Amino acid sequence: MSDRADRAGWTPPLRRRGRHDWATQTPTWREARPALIDDALKRASARPSGNWFVVGSSREVGAGGRPRGRTVAGTEVVLWRSDEGELRAGPGACPHLGAPLRDSRVVCGTLVCHWHGLALDGGPFAGWEPYPVHDDGILVWVRLDAVGGEEPTERPVVPERPAPGGGVDAVFTGVGRCEPQDVVANRLDPWHGSWFHPYSFVDLTVARPPVGEEDDVFVVDVSFRVTGRLVVPVRAEFTAPEPRTVVMRIAEGEGATSVVETHATPLTAEGAARPRTAVVEAVVAASDRRGFALARAAAPVLRPLMRRTAGRLWRDDLAYAERRWELRSTGRFPG
Repeated sequence: MSDRADRAGWTPPLRRRGRHDWATQTPTWREARPALIDDALKRASARPSGNWFVVGSSREVGAGGRPRGRTVAGTEVVLWRSDEGELRAGPGACPHLGAPLRDSRVVCGTLVCHWHGLALDGGPFAGWEPYPVHDDGILVWVRLDAVGGEEPTERPVVPERPAPGGGVDAVFTGVGRCEPQDVVANRLDPWHGSWFHPYSFVDLTVARPPVGEEDDVFVVDVSFRVTGRLVVPVRAEFTAPEPRTVVMRIAEGEGATSVVETHATPLTAEGAARPRTAVVEAVVAASDRRGFALARAAAPVLRPLMRRTAGRLWRDDLAYAERRWELRSTGRFPG
């Protein structure tokens, strides 16, 4: 195909829309039925996780770097990499006198405790047992069988993503005083988008909610606000492949196959009086436009911008999740 034909078939990714008056948009509260959202949440909660929990970005745990400490449901976890880049994880307390291994050092791929020099190569030692880990190329998962209490699986349920190397990815992490179900319920309520986040979404309609027990997909038509009156209209699908994950995938329109994965990881033990949950959100943007190669080349510059955008949304959505937990915990939740 000639360049001229290419130009003739080209369509701009942005659309200019009329002025948007927040107060005159169609109310969505009748569609956002509490029972419908609750049923979607129950279906997600019933799916197996294999006891896998997302603990952060793959880039955060670098070969030759310092160890990283995480807490999952009250369990201390330390992660590091061998010199060859192999991911390793285990209990965060040294088996000798309980030193915090997250503050130790990695020497030639071995974790060396900074209190007395006890070295851990990632294998069992003196009661210290490693945890199964999985690096999916964007996120790091750890399997905690004592915490999950399910039948363990060899690998976590990793959502389908654009082809490796074909997208630009960024990972945002935030923490709220709530439980994972409050985060998941927020994501299974797409109706709040243009009301609660008018700076990011306009013209949002749920074209089709889940229908029946086997259907798990919310189909949503929405325009992402770029700036002012410039928007990008798309059709997106929301699904929950496991209890602590909700995936938004662009099905039609600009950036088709792009995904936003929201993972809710409990930080406190089950039943804690003041629960805390980490939201680990992976954004993988893709496009079949020829110029997208420039975006991939500029990924190190784009990632902070992508994280900042996610952070703005989650500033509000964590307040939403925290409010939901507060109402539930005091018996005032209306659903």
